Amino acid sequence: MVFRSHLLVLALWQFKEDQDGSQGLGKRKRVKLSSGTKDQSIMDVLKHKSFLEELLFWTIKYEFPQKMVTFLLNMLPDQEYKVAFTKTFVQHYAFIMKTLKKSHESDTMSNRIVHISVQLFSNEELARQVTEECQLLDIMVTVLLYMMESCLIKSELQDEENSLHVVVNCGEALLKNNTYWPLVSDFINILSHQSVAKRFLEDHGLLVTWMNFVSFFQGMNLNKRELNEHVEFESQTYYAAFAAELEACAQPMWGLLSHCKIRETQEYTRNVVRYCLEALQDWFDAINFVDEPAPNQVTFHLPLHRYYAMFLSKAVKCQELDLDSVLPDQEMLMKLMIHPLQIQASLAEIHSNMWVRNGLQIKGQAMTYVQSHFCNSMIDPDIYLLQVCASRLDPDYFISSVFERFKVVDLLTMASQHQNTVLDAEHERSMLEGALTFLVILLSLRLHLGMSDDEILRAEMVAQLCMNDRTHSSLLDLIPENPNPKSGIIPGSYSFESVLSAVADFKAPVFEPGGSMQQGMYTPKAEVWDQEFDPVMVILRTVYRRDVQSAMDRYTAFLKQSGKFPGNPWPPYKKRTSLHPSYKGLMRLLHCKTLHIVLFTLLYKILMDHQNLSEHVLCMVLYLIELGLENSTEDESDEETSVGGPERCHDSWFPGSNLVSNMRHFINYVRVRVPETAPEVKRDSPASTSSDNLGSLQSSRRPKVLQRENSGTAQVFSLVAERRKKFQEIINRSNSEANQVVRPKTSSKWSAPGSAPQLTTAILEIKESILSLLIKLHHKLSGKQNSYYPPWLDDIEILIQPEIPKYSHGDGITAVERILLKAALQSRMNKRIIEEICRKVTPPVPPKKITAAEKKTLDKEERRQKARERQQKLLAEFASRQKSFMETAMDVDSPENDIPMEITTAEPQVSEAVYDCVICGQSGPSSEDRPTGLVVLLQASSVLGQCRDNVEPKKLPITEEEQIYPWDTCAAVHDVRLSLLQRYFKDSSCLLAVSIGWEGGVYVQTCGHTLHIDCHKSYMESLRNDQVLQGFSVDKGEFTCPLCRQFANSVLPCYPGSNVENNLWQRPSNKSMQDLIKEVEELQGRPGAFPVSISSETNLSKEMESVMKDIKNTTQKKYRDYSKTPGSPDNDFLFMYSVARTNLELELIHRGGNLCSGGASTAGKRSCLNQLFHVLALHMRLYSIDSEYNPWKKLTQLVEDMNSQLGNEEQQPEVPILYHDVTSLLLIQILMMPQPLHKEHFTCIVKVLFTLLYTQALAALSVKCSEEDRSAWKHMGALKKNTCDAEKSYEVLLSFIINELSKGKLYHEEGTQECVMISPIAWSPESMEKYLQDFCLPFLRITSLLQHHLFGEDLPSCQEEEEFSVLASCLGLLPTFYQTEHPFISASCLEWPVPPFDIITQWCFEIKSFTERHAEQGKALLIQESRWKLPHLLQLPENYNTIFQYYHRKTCSVCTKVPKDPAVCLVCGTFVCLKGLCCKQQSYCECVLHSQNCGAGTGIFLLINASVIIIIRGHRFCLWGSVYLDAHGEEDRDLRRGKPLYICKERYKVLEQQWISHTFDHINKRWGPHYNGL
Repeated sequence: MVFRSHLLVLALWQFKEDQDGSQGLGKRKRVKLSSGTKDQSIMDVLKHKSFLEELLFWTIKYEFPQKMVTFLLNMLPDQEYKVAFTKTFVQHYAFIMKTLKKSHESDTMSNRIVHISVQLFSNEELARQVTEECQLLDIMVTVLLYMMESCLIKSELQDEENSLHVVVNCGEALLKNNTYWPLVSDFINILSHQSVAKRFLEDHGLLVTWMNFVSFFQGMNLNKRELNEHVEFESQTYYAAFAAELEACAQPMWGLLSHCKIRETQEYTRNVVRYCLEALQDWFDAINFVDEPAPNQVTFHLPLHRYYAMFLSKAVKCQELDLDSVLPDQEMLMKLMIHPLQIQASLAEIHSNMWVRNGLQIKGQAMTYVQSHFCNSMIDPDIYLLQVCASRLDPDYFISSVFERFKVVDLLTMASQHQNTVLDAEHERSMLEGALTFLVILLSLRLHLGMSDDEILRAEMVAQLCMNDRTHSSLLDLIPENPNPKSGIIPGSYSFESVLSAVADFKAPVFEPGGSMQQGMYTPKAEVWDQEFDPVMVILRTVYRRDVQSAMDRYTAFLKQSGKFPGNPWPPYKKRTSLHPSYKGLMRLLHCKTLHIVLFTLLYKILMDHQNLSEHVLCMVLYLIELGLENSTEDESDEETSVGGPERCHDSWFPGSNLVSNMRHFINYVRVRVPETAPEVKRDSPASTSSDNLGSLQSSRRPKVLQRENSGTAQVFSLVAERRKKFQEIINRSNSEANQVVRPKTSSKWSAPGSAPQLTTAILEIKESILSLLIKLHHKLSGKQNSYYPPWLDDIEILIQPEIPKYSHGDGITAVERILLKAALQSRMNKRIIEEICRKVTPPVPPKKITAAEKKTLDKEERRQKARERQQKLLAEFASRQKSFMETAMDVDSPENDIPMEITTAEPQVSEAVYDCVICGQSGPSSEDRPTGLVVLLQASSVLGQCRDNVEPKKLPITEEEQIYPWDTCAAVHDVRLSLLQRYFKDSSCLLAVSIGWEGGVYVQTCGHTLHIDCHKSYMESLRNDQVLQGFSVDKGEFTCPLCRQFANSVLPCYPGSNVENNLWQRPSNKSMQDLIKEVEELQGRPGAFPVSISSETNLSKEMESVMKDIKNTTQKKYRDYSKTPGSPDNDFLFMYSVARTNLELELIHRGGNLCSGGASTAGKRSCLNQLFHVLALHMRLYSIDSEYNPWKKLTQLVEDMNSQLGNEEQQPEVPILYHDVTSLLLIQILMMPQPLHKEHFTCIVKVLFTLLYTQALAALSVKCSEEDRSAWKHMGALKKNTCDAEKSYEVLLSFIINELSKGKLYHEEGTQECVMISPIAWSPESMEKYLQDFCLPFLRITSLLQHHLFGEDLPSCQEEEEFSVLASCLGLLPTFYQTEHPFISASCLEWPVPPFDIITQWCFEIKSFTERHAEQGKALLIQESRWKLPHLLQLPENYNTIFQYYHRKTCSVCTKVPKDPAVCLVCGTFVCLKGLCCKQQSYCECVLHSQNCGAGTGIFLLINASVIIIIRGHRFCLWGSVYLDAHGEEDRDLRRGKPLYICKERYKVLEQQWISHTFDHINKRWGPHYNGL
């Protein structure tokens, strides 16, 4: 123990040494602490008296090891220990600070300190006890002070050489890493207790110390404007500076303010204000500040000013303190206003790009200063302080200060040219706009001048909503709330919600066609736009200037939409809430000569079109005039008698200071100083004028005698000289105002250079008043002479009962009219003068004869007018032509989809299809040498395989019991069928009996644009050489369409052909069925009939081979190779016709699963099936089927010896024709024919296949029903067999089939098996007819689609129940004379190529011989499930929590661990590890692997821990968004906000739609490579 004590003393001694060393700050100003004894006791050597103290010491020494922290905290429930531990903690506070400063892991240590302190200091009773017994407040403030002392530097603000002020260095680690935050956090925590805060506010010594601490931040992070070179290294210290002011100064301030809410706490405010002013006075002395701020310097950090401002505001608002009792003298007020004003001017300079050489960080500071988390601790107190100063200082002095700070004094001259010695010409306009906007904000803003908290909240909310629609969370974030969390205003409280519902409407989340997902948004109500939109508040709160424009655009749109104002409106004028009596003086700014001179000058300059003036300047000028009229207090009688008093001697600009009377005062001559080149110089000047200059920075005042003498002539007013004079008066406290001599400027080294020598004096004749300028301005704005006519001359009521709304919409013209009306209302003289001016401007002209010369000019004018109208008409016509051209260009027709010509045309002109190449822009046909191709995207798809036979979609499993088995999907059923066939029949025959592509089928889609294939190759080459990071892989052949930027990966060659060839083949023919059957057979057996011969290697055939390779490579080998013998040609044959099948089936799904809606496809003219058919047909004809195996023969010819058809014992038999898939047969027959196909041959093939299909339907029906039903039907049909239409009667045919099939063992099974097969329904003729129609419908739909694409025939629309008959007649199966009165019978569509009973016997014989050996399989193969429902994603639960609770703890079935990033497939419900290395197989992570197995490369996964969905498409992935939203329609990505989330059915529908329509690639834009790592 002795040894340890020595160690302890050594450690403490070292600590003491360090502490003493830290005080050697060279010449730095030492901070005077509240009392020597306190200081010593706090920073003195620690003396330990107990084990607890020893324990805590080493815990601190080793930077709070977690186990020690837990150990010490675990004993806190013991009250005695808690008190002892708290006291010990306080005793070691200085040591904690010291250790924290040295720590390399300050973040971890900070968290652990706060972990302890928050449990000690949050208890008010304990905090009060420790404050009383252990000087907690003294310790905290002193420790903070010592902590900051280590990083102080000399301030360079104002007087760089002689400054005595020290500020924190924001580049130090202490500030950059926020090392101070645990100590500040503790301080804020204890100040939240009223009893502790009360002690703090009563202790004068503490307040002095605290103000010393705050003054360390006053003027930190000084910016100096770079004038020559761009700054080399952009300092990022401003982050630290803003964080420090907010956390170390503003938050404790808000904490203290929360205890100064009632009258009884007045004394506290007086204390804070007193010591704050003392600290400010010390600061001004330390930086040697007199009256001029140093140029090109700005600091955004004035915490002392802001403390003072906020306590003033609280004093007036809550404590009923008399404002004047806490205000300093005039000189101090003048000093106080300078730096906040400098910040406002610098904001304008930064936005005018005058600080551009300082880099982006200066813009960052300007934005942070007004940003929502900082604004009410920074810009708001600054503006308020300026408002207070303005209300108490001389208004002329204040106004001239503003214009001088904004550097636009030289601009305010009547002359058309001037020289600005402190500002470049390109910045003048924006700086003038800045100065006027600042004045408008200063005079309009009422945040601290009388608005209640609810009104403020409402105004803030309206401003944010007007800029843009907002989500609930972003609105919560953007509304400036009290930065101290303990102060009681909680965002999201009742008032927030009630105000939000009062001002905004909720827009439910929608999905826009462009693919951007909208969240639930709040948008302003119409009445808010109509009555509450406040551009002043918007300007104050915008971080980005574009938001002001956005708000104005939205306002304009509202006015147009609601019909309130058709043109381009100006920012609306809004009547302000009344001022608190303490601030009434603020309105004196509007009634001072200096402002009136500025307004007059600017109106004159705008009227004369001087340079550097904008509509914005005019808008602000009119706004200020209107504000002045609104806030005019003087009576009519006063204003008229006050002429000629001593005020008159001021100068000859205006007689008094009231705007109402000054508006009518005419100014005749003004003497100005202008460059010698100015146009004004050439005029002769009137004899008696007095000289002065409105803009000169250094002008002397003439004796007043002269002025009086020439009171009617030109006078000029020097803003700056006037301001200096006022300042002198106050500083010298002299009463004799008349003989005051201007004191030389104190800080002359910063004075701007005087007027350049080439200036000369000129006299301008003005002869205008503000009123006359306004009327002329009205004429100028309206573009008409004499446009203003006083409204009261027609309707005297306007003056008696004026209806001036509180809120006014309109443009400059309406603003001028409003101002003139208000001026007339306030003064009879004004009304009279307005009438006089209007009479002068428009003298009544007696009617007179028009002379010939005048007539000539009138005719000329009329001709001009007509020419203008003609020009307008031509332009409109040109625009409409351009529009229609763009519409056609953007939707290029594929040639075969052009409107089919009428069949009745006598001699159609054969014109070749013309294509536009979107790269070279040339138009022309596609030729064999230079083929044109369609831009296409090939993608593997398993969407068809996800169809199920039940309507209800499967649910996502959310318990162990719920599992999804894929045995009932379309893909599984087809797989089972193919493997069953391959087990018993010849392989090559099996591969012609089915279609594949239900899983991993290739889907081809196009944007409809075409390009030359050689152009495409050069385009791909240029993409390869392009260094820009693309979202696609050019090496894999991916690109974006050069015109519409849609994603694509291949080009499908367009077959050379004409537009009308289809129609030539559509002529009705009178050939018999037998002739057509023979022709079809001959054409199929003719190999060289294809127009493009394969032997001659043309460019077209090469491209067709190349695209076929692309199609094959699109899907994995396992999805295209089903043959038992690898590389079998039958396999390629199967794959090719299955591609056609996949595309037709998918189009059918996109149409909703049926063709009831008719018309063109949903993709309209964007189908590429025609071109795809040509490519497939070309390649299919390379494989010829041996004529004896061709199914066509089996369908159309009778065989003499049926037994020869059966395979012998060694050789497997061929697949019986009744087991063939009829749609596959259709595609084989059509693709084996030479293209283009004749319509009559197509119809013939369909008719023949329909007989087979119908027979299959009857056979399946016979298997499905019971033995009794079968015998009944057998008997019934036999009776009708000899009637005339027996072959078109399903009863007869069914009876015959039952008869034939019962010869084998098909119907003979054990009873148990039979129960499974029997359908429970009782078969009536209606239900049988429905079954037969449903069985045949899928075939009819696909065939009709095929006919639509091959021959361009539109599909008729119909009711669902009529679909069969409509499609049958459309395909030519129904005889034209068929009567539709009696119920429709599907059998009437039959047209047998050979006697039906013979051919059916032949077909049944094949089955009979098979079922003798395999009855059960024979029966299963006969029943084909053809009624698949539309595919769906899994149904998700309503509440996201259900999913989260089940899956985020679920173990992976592969690695049996709980995944770090669990995900679930929304197609099949498989649970996978995202990015999990545990489940990686052959360098593929589990999600990528699953996307290949489940979706052939497309995967849709819900990330459990993030609530978002990711899409994997091939080698790319993207974040799709979330389908779960909170109550306000917002996503909660990564579950950061922890809100309850609910399913958004609309979004989920959109996701499903994109999956079904294969449009993920087109709609979602942000794709990136996943490198198999998901």
